[in-house]
Amino acid sequence: MNKEFNRRDFLKTGGIAVAGGILLPSMLTGCFSGPGATSPLSYQLNDYLNHFGVTQKMIMDVIAEGLSRGGDYCDLYFQHNISNTVALEDNMVNRAFSNVSFGVGIRVISGEQTGYSFTEDITLNSMKSAARTAANIASSSAHMKVMPLAEKQLPNYYKINTPWEEVSINDKIPFLQYTNDKVFSLNPAIVKTNVSFSDQTSYILFANSKGIIACDYQPMSSLNTSCVAEKNGQREQNGFGSSGRNDVSFFDQANLDRIAKEAVESTMILFEAVAPRAGEMPVVLAAGSSGILLHEAIGHGMEADFNRRNESIFSDKIGKKVAESFVSIVDDGTTLNNRGAINMDDEGNDVKQTYMVEDGILTSYLHDRISAKHYGVEPTGNGRRESFRHMPLPRMRNTYMLNGPHKREEIIESVKYGIFAESFTNGQVRIGPGDFTFYVKQGYLIENGRMTRPIKDVNIIGNGPRVLQDIVMVADDIEMSEGGWTCGKGGQGVPASMGQPTVKVSKITVGGVNA
Repeated sequence: MNKEFNRRDFLKTGGIAVAGGILLPSMLTGCFSGPGATSPLSYQLNDYLNHFGVTQKMIMDVIAEGLSRGGDYCDLYFQHNISNTVALEDNMVNRAFSNVSFGVGIRVISGEQTGYSFTEDITLNSMKSAARTAANIASSSAHMKVMPLAEKQLPNYYKINTPWEEVSINDKIPFLQYTNDKVFSLNPAIVKTNVSFSDQTSYILFANSKGIIACDYQPMSSLNTSCVAEKNGQREQNGFGSSGRNDVSFFDQANLDRIAKEAVESTMILFEAVAPRAGEMPVVLAAGSSGILLHEAIGHGMEADFNRRNESIFSDKIGKKVAESFVSIVDDGTTLNNRGAINMDDEGNDVKQTYMVEDGILTSYLHDRISAKHYGVEPTGNGRRESFRHMPLPRMRNTYMLNGPHKREEIIESVKYGIFAESFTNGQVRIGPGDFTFYVKQGYLIENGRMTRPIKDVNIIGNGPRVLQDIVMVADDIEMSEGGWTCGKGGQGVPASMGQPTVKVSKITVGGVNA
């Protein structure tokens, strides 16, 4: 049975944390008043308007206020975000909290300038006041016409059956307890484990002065497990996690078993690990999560704002060869259920698969509305923001390299001495030149064409564009990372994912031990 209650009362009570437990918003569906609606997944535009307590006329009035000083463009980004986290450590639930965020961001663009303001009070007067603040960026007597609003129909790249609002904390704790017990059962050397689960839902309503209005329901969930093992007085720690735009059905026994097994195996292998020789050598990047190197050292340099300001080494490379002909790199918002999947970007633009590098040629940057206008191209669906409190920026979504012509075994057999890098952490990148340092958390030595001993405590140091040029083999075994990656830029964090096939780089500097 649905219970309707006042939207502001809901916001006051929806995120109250209490010692030893949490009060979850169990009646979330009640904050909608759409006729006959029974689940957030079935709500239409009018339900979203009711959710935020606005009408199309109110939205058009606020847009008109935003354009009142001569701005070229105005948009409104309404967001209601609900997040919940529960964690288990030492066989006890020791953390549980919930957070609710609610408001609207208003952006006005005038030429190359942007004005931005937001308010958590979604009343007509407060929104108009915020719009006037954003409008101060402009000072012209010209007035752009506000187009009548027409709903934009969206695809759905994260189809789910059960909204997280319908899953209680009592339904989530068994995930944690089962995973915790499984970890301990897999190896007697495990002395400590920490399992955390989080889910998040965002209700989005977007409208702009071009006449677009659209709504989206964005889910997210993550389960992460870390463990500590002790053996002969030595301690090692590692972990594994899975995150995506999934519902409760993803966390079945098979997936929980897999997460626990990966966490234990990645920890136990460290007891056997050695450090390789230091120096420049071939590096084989494993399929999947080693795509973080692709994301950080190459992908950011292809975001259009860095190129617009001539800060990226790729700023003069459109149409030029940057890699071998078998290297193609895309950024894609349409990969089903990945963390970076979006049905529209945060400017209301269509999402699609965008080739940044095609057959070795740099073909496109990643654009938001502003950079697309500057370059005279269409937006690529990469305008993204952390929340209604933030302006959109060109950001990656799911970035990956396409399959190549080689085989994984062929690549490994081609290396006389080098390393196989499987997972990374603690990376640092200088976006402009693309210089990077990454810590290899887990990998293997390659000796005489065979993977031999595991490695640890290894840094790799290089330059992203140079690494791109030095890719000499690409396998046909692409994998997407399922880790809970959050990409930081300009003080904002957005969910992203990455992936690649097995790739051989002819030379990267490895910081191991002196021979």
